[in-house]
Amino acid sequence: MTLLTRLTTAFFFCAAPVLAQDWSEASRNALEQRDAGHSITAENWMISAANPHAAQAGAAVLRAGGTAADAMVAVQAVLGLAEPQSSGLGGGAFLIWYDNASGKVTTLDGREAAPLAATPTLFQDDSGTPLKFFDAVVGGRSVGVPATPALMEAAHKRWGNSPWAELLAPAGKLASEGFTVSPRLAESVAADPERLGRWERTRNYFLPDGQPLIAGDTLKNPAYAKTLDAMAQHGADVFYTGPLAQEIVTAVQGATGNPGVLSLVDLAIYRVKERAPVCATYREYEVCGMGPPSSGGLTVGQILQLLEPYDLSALGADAPESWRLIGDASRLAFADRGRYMADSDFVPVPVKGLLDPAYTSARAKLLDRDTALGEITAGDPAFDHGLNRADDQSIELPSTSHFSIVDSYGNALSMTTTVENRFGSRLMAGGFILNNELTDFSFATHKDGVPIANRVAPGKRPRSSMSPTIVLKDGAPVLVIGSPGGSRIIGFTAQTIIAVLDWGMDIQSAISMPRLVNRFGTYEIEDRTDTEALTQPLQDMGFEVKRGAITSGLHGISIAETLAGGADPRREGIAIGE
Repeated sequence: MTLLTRLTTAFFFCAAPVLAQDWSEASRNALEQRDAGHSITAENWMISAANPHAAQAGAAVLRAGGTAADAMVAVQAVLGLAEPQSSGLGGGAFLIWYDNASGKVTTLDGREAAPLAATPTLFQDDSGTPLKFFDAVVGGRSVGVPATPALMEAAHKRWGNSPWAELLAPAGKLASEGFTVSPRLAESVAADPERLGRWERTRNYFLPDGQPLIAGDTLKNPAYAKTLDAMAQHGADVFYTGPLAQEIVTAVQGATGNPGVLSLVDLAIYRVKERAPVCATYREYEVCGMGPPSSGGLTVGQILQLLEPYDLSALGADAPESWRLIGDASRLAFADRGRYMADSDFVPVPVKGLLDPAYTSARAKLLDRDTALGEITAGDPAFDHGLNRADDQSIELPSTSHFSIVDSYGNALSMTTTVENRFGSRLMAGGFILNNELTDFSFATHKDGVPIANRVAPGKRPRSSMSPTIVLKDGAPVLVIGSPGGSRIIGFTAQTIIAVLDWGMDIQSAISMPRLVNRFGTYEIEDRTDTEALTQPLQDMGFEVKRGAITSGLHGISIAETLAGGADPRREGIAIGE
């Protein structure tokens, strides 16, 4: 075991939540295995998700012969109840599916869309100055069309084999009978009482009697149970037409002081989109992710291809040289991300050019040195169109969830799901949080007179860093991975892929290892004893280093002779398999 992967019992004990009594023995065992640094292994199926209630619900579906798509419906419905600060029915998601029968990888875009009445200056004041982040977030202005219910239904119709209503039942039961508030949910509420208290429905739910929820409280959500019952009977259409759609619009438009422009028409015309997967070659592997409007697949792919000429395996996880290469490869990829990546339905994106081996090989030569790169600018990839774009100025703060599933039929699913900021817009309708996804757009429209690709436009989907990923070898999946974490998601995901493929770590060790992320120049290093030996060498190489807490939420499955599942000890998630 290397220095960097040695895990201190004290660290993980502090990170672990207190298990509620209604969590199953399987969940308790999975948590103990996770905190001991051991992957969960299984022969038939596996699930790794960010909350034990959700993992249990998905496991029950898989145990009964359901597909990964069936389990996804159950998992997401529970996450929206038990982990509302991160994802839910009022948000959006990206989903990657590997179909074992056909060998095909499919990606579904369930990203929220800007209302038709949105303008490029949506997040500017009357003088054209960009708003402060939370002035834009809290209220209706930031709410995009909720997309998660449509995505759940679309995936279930394609790949499910279990009755839709039965998949929603576990979440409905928890909502009606009550579930135990987890430490993470309680901490999230306690950290944001002023914003949560601004709106009556949200205040009454998260701050009963004016006090934040406490870990161990039993929390009921009859409004959420009613929403799930309507979904069970009528499908996802209840979100996009009818009384619930009107409730959503009323909440958004009626947000006093910061109303939004979402309308019934916006809800009625929303559609999930199938996108071409973005697959990058890395050594003998194919790393497949989500294309635009996600920047995840392209940027993770670029980082890996920039590292292709360098023998990370020989260097190892403890070598400062490994982290110099990874950090500057990430900076190069983020420079391209900031300039070129946005919703490709609105802005031409040079997808092929950014992952062209000739382009990444040329950029990789910049890494052939002993010290950190200086100032970095975007490259000049081959472009299908001649287009001048300015660097992006969007703000992207983390509050997201990820889960990975492999079913008994050999299908694999990777899904990252979000409401954007913690508790999204802080508005509620139908018992769920409404997203603030529109603040993933650039608040500025131009820089020095040059347009920004990720600016707001009617119907446009904001750029995302969500990076659900499936890694294949010889056409078959070997790794299913993803994480929350804002724009750090990209670094978390790339690092974990490297740890498994180059450094030979098992999935739990790769997920548990310290996080080191470099996006824009400063090397962010998780403040743990097993990173101290890297700090000074990276500074000597010329990096500005910042140590502190870095909270990933990686949930992954590796696939070989058996299945192995890992869950991030920094959160409450677990892996379950049989």
